[in-house]
Amino acid sequence: MAARNTARKRAFQILFEGDQRGADVLTVLADWVRHSRSDTRQPPVSEYTMELVEGYAGRAKRIDELIAQYSVGWTLDRMPVVDRNILRLGAYELIWMDATPDAVVLDEMVQLAKEFSTDESPAFVNGLLGRLKDLKPSLRRDDES
Repeated sequence: MAARNTARKRAFQILFEGDQRGADVLTVLADWVRHSRSDTRQPPVSEYTMELVEGYAGRAKRIDELIAQYSVGWTLDRMPVVDRNILRLGAYELIWMDATPDAVVLDEMVQLAKEFSTDESPAFVNGLLGRLKDLKPSLRRDDES
């Protein structure tokens, strides 16, 4: 599972870079893939990283709506950039990807928050993604209608 952990970390970094640059995440992903193929010092971009980024990109508007709706006391633009992008990645994988158990997704996103964000971020990420996990069946139904 170390490969999936690395794939998630790279997907988070791509989302973060896109957010910071104001660039489309698919453009950033294409840049990462191109660099990894032309420069042996760059790590490869795995299929799972691409799947996560492309999946997020296809549902970005809905994911941001969910994060804004369920994050108590925080608007998207007030959230730390790191937290916002961990939540985006986690929400996509949690709600729309069935291959990974929910508990694993939550744990992985909390670990990213511990590694890259503030001391308060892991609890915030865990709480918000936990809420989305509980609402997952109805969120998916709403999305299909």
